[in-house]
Amino acid sequence: MGTGTSPLVGEVDPAEAWRILEAEKTARLIDVRTRAEWAFVGVPDTGEIAQEPLFIEWARYPDMSQNPAFAAEVEEALGSDTPGPLLFICRSGARSLQAATAVVGHFARKGATVTCINVAEGFEGDLDASGHRGDHNGWKARGLTWRQS
Repeated sequence: MGTGTSPLVGEVDPAEAWRILEAEKTARLIDVRTRAEWAFVGVPDTGEIAQEPLFIEWARYPDMSQNPAFAAEVEEALGSDTPGPLLFICRSGARSLQAATAVVGHFARKGATVTCINVAEGFEGDLDASGHRGDHNGWKARGLTWRQS
């Protein structure tokens, strides 16, 4: 696992994220994209490994204003479960890194430690030579399961 740009947040590619979700039953995938992205681009489908992603917007469409309650919403969604590794995914890996860093800080202020991991490349991946996403790398391009929501 890479270290990402934050010493407290790890980073893995989508295939490694899948392996973690498959192996660690307490791991959770948190999709931080917008409702519009979930609806029009699709979502990770982790049903075959008995995992249900959490869908919590880091920023809200259309103005992309940051969700000030994001970390609290993550904590609430986790409930009383002791969080295992938390994997964060967005379109290309930038917003999810910010979100993971925010969650690490949120739990640290409460005296708790959580393992937060950014899914590098994200759901759609980086831009290719033609300026398009979805073919070069990312969850979809690496052949991981997904569905239209």
